Amino acid sequence: MGRTASYDREQALEAAMALFWRRGYHATSLKDLEAALKMKPGSIYAAFSSKENLYLLSLARYFETGRARFRAHIAAAPSPLAGLAGHLRIYPRLPESHIARQACMLSKTLIDTGSTDPEIAAQSKAYLAGMRAEFETVFRAAQEAGEIPTTRDPARLARRYQANITALRFELHQGSPPAEIAALAEDMAQEIESLRMTPAKG
Repeated sequence: MGRTASYDREQALEAAMALFWRRGYHATSLKDLEAALKMKPGSIYAAFSSKENLYLLSLARYFETGRARFRAHIAAAPSPLAGLAGHLRIYPRLPESHIARQACMLSKTLIDTGSTDPEIAAQSKAYLAGMRAEFETVFRAAQEAGEIPTTRDPARLARRYQANITALRFELHQGSPPAEIAALAEDMAQEIESLRMTPAKG
């Protein structure tokens, strides 16, 4: 019989993700990982093969968690367009201690590893494209629901939407005044709502 792992893999990945997200790939040392995961170096390598592989697993967790949270939010919204606008309004309301009050881990990774670790950078780009595809799907759903004109390009709208989220989270990351962040999020949300078609008069 195989030996049962003496660690909680999900808990270890969650801790690694939070640490890497905060410090970045290069600035995170093995000592940092030992402390965060509460594991010895040998156990870390036995469980995750390498620091690079652990980082890639952490990136995957970040992407999958974020995608699932976004899908759940959209599913609970009264309409696709309302869901997109409401998603932007969530960020200013995050508690001060919330981990998502940081710049996007995918964006930070791309900057941190773009010229040094091509595999990590490429995976980060792929996940960013994956989230943009999620946004595009919702814009298409808004078109199908008759909320926005069919003349609008969902791919272009999704790229703009992703850029706005990136900018909003950067403001949170650098600690801009809460009132200014709330106003910025509201401007972005209203921009989404302005896409809504006015019902034709009978």
